[in-house]
Amino acid sequence: MTTEIPISVMSFPTRMVVGPGALSRLPQEMEILGKKRALIVADPGVEKARIVKQVEATLASAGFSGGVFLGVSKNPVEADVLAGVQAYKELEADVVIGLGGGAPMDVAKVVALKVTHHRPLADYDDLKGGDRLITPDMPPMIAIPTTAGTGSEVGRAGVIVLGEGADAHKVVVFAPYMMPKVAILDAELTVGLPPAITAATGIDAMTHALEAYVAKGTHPFADMYALAALARVGSYLERAVKDGGDIEARHEMLLAASMGAISFQKGLGACHALAHPLGSVANVHHGLANALMLPHVIRFNLETVPNRYAIAAQALGMSGTGSLEWKALDCLRRVAQLIEAVGITGGLRDHGVTREHIEQMIPQALEDAAGAGNPRGLDEASVRAMYEAAY
Repeated sequence: MTTEIPISVMSFPTRMVVGPGALSRLPQEMEILGKKRALIVADPGVEKARIVKQVEATLASAGFSGGVFLGVSKNPVEADVLAGVQAYKELEADVVIGLGGGAPMDVAKVVALKVTHHRPLADYDDLKGGDRLITPDMPPMIAIPTTAGTGSEVGRAGVIVLGEGADAHKVVVFAPYMMPKVAILDAELTVGLPPAITAATGIDAMTHALEAYVAKGTHPFADMYALAALARVGSYLERAVKDGGDIEARHEMLLAASMGAISFQKGLGACHALAHPLGSVANVHHGLANALMLPHVIRFNLETVPNRYAIAAQALGMSGTGSLEWKALDCLRRVAQLIEAVGITGGLRDHGVTREHIEQMIPQALEDAAGAGNPRGLDEASVRAMYEAAY
């Protein structure tokens, strides 16, 4: 049965054009911004799916021009950003379009930053207070996600790997001025996404929402979005993985991803602190890294915030009966069930991670800013234990 889903426009505070077919509104959004020439930042996978051509044709149909930059790595590095800046200047562009998953959108944001900000990228590391150096004189960015996971389309940060080899580490470049001016959420652009990518990105969206909900601090509005995101993941992720053409499931997962990203303005936690080094050191896809670590992080945190996990379990579709401890365990059971149901199996070693990697990752995980939001404190022993449990 086909469900008719209307296009709507929302602000949270990003202007969002949402609904199947929403890409058709791209020329109108260009007009609103007063821009004419776009640099489309994507990756080879998005190009192979012919989505880049679709965006180019949509721009051209209304008299707008665009160029394409495809030099985006799975875990973006500084060289990707610098090459993107060069492409922007050569095109004489006046707007950046981030098209794809989290990697292209992150690169697009940091390209927009570096067009007008000329310090070394390391100076803008949020962990070192780099946000104070970021000013509003940046070209605008339009975000068009083709996966339902990172929620980068409504975020104010780009994650980039700096350094090489043993020195490689992820940094978060963060400032309100980096938020996209508009996000176009069109489920038709996610149709046919391979099941493995649908699964990994969907678990990423779930991890954002769950970590934000149990994070330290008080933010009722973020909690509301987190629970709404979890409810959508619980209802629609398996459908989206099993049927790439299920528009309703794809639409709801796009909403879940954006809601999860809105919610983590409250903070994240240990799962992201441990997942980030898996990307920079072992080159594991970020969503997959979260999936491999999340059950072990939940087990580590359960006794600290059992009431939060109990409520999250209900949002994910569990019955909510039994003792508080049992209901909190329901969250762990449901998360593990979902991860298995979408086809993510094995441990870290099955995905190319070595024990030597673990030794490199432990100090990076302890330094990662996401860990500060975790409801239970982290130390070397606990981080090592979670990596070993996941191994």
